[in-house]
Amino acid sequence: MDPVIVVGAGPVGLALSLALAAQGVPSVVLDEGAGKDEPRPARTVVLRADTAALLQRLGCATIRDEGIRWTGWRSRRRKQELRVLELGGDELPESVHIPQHALLRGLRDAIAESGLITVATDSRLDSLEQDGTGVTAHARGPGATWWRGSYLVGCDGARSTVRKLLGVRFPGRTSVERHAVAVLRAELPWPGEAVLHRLPPWRSGGEEVTARPLPDGVWRLDWLLPARGELVTPEALVSRVRDTLSGWCDGPPQYDLIDTGVYTLHHRLARSWRVGRSFLAGDAAHLLGAVGTQGFDEGLRDIDNLAWKLALAWHHGASETLLDSYQAERRTAVAARLRAADQSLPILRGSGGLRTYLPGAARGHDVLLTDAHLGLGALGAPPAYPNSPLAPVHTETHTSVGTPFGAPVADTRVTAPDGTTVWLRDRLGQGRMLVLLVAPGTGVWERRHWMSAGVMPRLDSAVDELPVRGELLVAESYPGASAHTVLLVRPDGHLVAAFGGVRPDVLHAAADAARGGAPERSRVRAGSASGRGDRTSDVD
Repeated sequence: MDPVIVVGAGPVGLALSLALAAQGVPSVVLDEGAGKDEPRPARTVVLRADTAALLQRLGCATIRDEGIRWTGWRSRRRKQELRVLELGGDELPESVHIPQHALLRGLRDAIAESGLITVATDSRLDSLEQDGTGVTAHARGPGATWWRGSYLVGCDGARSTVRKLLGVRFPGRTSVERHAVAVLRAELPWPGEAVLHRLPPWRSGGEEVTARPLPDGVWRLDWLLPARGELVTPEALVSRVRDTLSGWCDGPPQYDLIDTGVYTLHHRLARSWRVGRSFLAGDAAHLLGAVGTQGFDEGLRDIDNLAWKLALAWHHGASETLLDSYQAERRTAVAARLRAADQSLPILRGSGGLRTYLPGAARGHDVLLTDAHLGLGALGAPPAYPNSPLAPVHTETHTSVGTPFGAPVADTRVTAPDGTTVWLRDRLGQGRMLVLLVAPGTGVWERRHWMSAGVMPRLDSAVDELPVRGELLVAESYPGASAHTVLLVRPDGHLVAAFGGVRPDVLHAAADAARGGAPERSRVRAGSASGRGDRTSDVD
């Protein structure tokens, strides 16, 4: 079967190709550049715990080696410190801050070790055609080439060529926020902590400034600018740096300025995320980022959601319900995030007046901004899909656990089929439904002793009979679950259902619903292990 064509070699496109390869699906990445990413220190990304874990699972070593995990969060208003939080643990997980060029290098290094991914450099998409069995795409460049793929995913950014060729509208709001940014090496009073300072008391402080640590004593500072203000000159930006550091540090500031920039944030949402065998992901599908929300996180959640569905379609065929569920789940989740950010903007960026001085107003604003920056609540938390078209019909056999149906499962220690003890999150993204049995006491015995005891033989047989590939895991405990509870988990880590005891028929029905029902027609063909795809050059 033909590989999946991924258009765009930014971090979302490269991560998608790795996510597909992890599930045995070859891909071709059309990179309009030369395959090298020039360092730009002012371009950095913040990753939440779930997206950082996803990239590490895909083999991106720079997350660990060149990113920094925030140890704390500090929010201030004028001269008052409002909140100091220690990060780490389930309730306040750490965020990872990393330069974008380091992230891209880590993804490209992981791709170089994969035998299923071809990166076609100097290849700019200019046309595509779809039919009942695949997509044909033409890329212009030094060796203009036609590519044939089973599916195509546009990860080609805000000005997406794929979106334009598909005729998909991209409505939204322009210039929602504008920021000046400086990356510098300095000693600030809060090593390892991220800082949000609203209404700082110095002259050029503006409405808001954030400081986020990077490795090796480097910091990224962002100043919120008026949406339609004067041009930010280098002299004005240096003045902001000096005033801010003087306000935070004792004595004259000592710093080494590395990079600067100004960027504008827009809020947009594509009308359709799927047209036939073509899909949109990342900035090609949505733009957000105001009040501290992270659009890159949402792009990674897009590809985590889409990759297992394309893998199932590539290996076994898929129903329209499964393929349509990508838009139904992800567009709904991102729309809710955009709606929450847009509703927060008048509160946080309003003209002020008396409401600025109302009791509790400052702390209410602090909660909203903290949630957005730390990946919590409606503005930042990983999404749930409670109304997914893949949700099974609820019956009296279902039981409740600490995770709502459709939400990401809690990461817990489990025993894998080979007898090793691993984290549940490490078993995700491999194209298998996970069946987790909660069995207290099993941790003190080797797996070979209890695999043939109690409910295990019946459950093992039920997993073998699932309509999709499954993997049986066992845990000593799971939040909110009683002994012998069975959880069914999607390959992207979202909970499908939980049952009290072993119920093969109900488990089978839930797995069938989670795959969108039986494929409408079989598309199973021999896969190409090389991932090279079929191509013909316009020039011999």
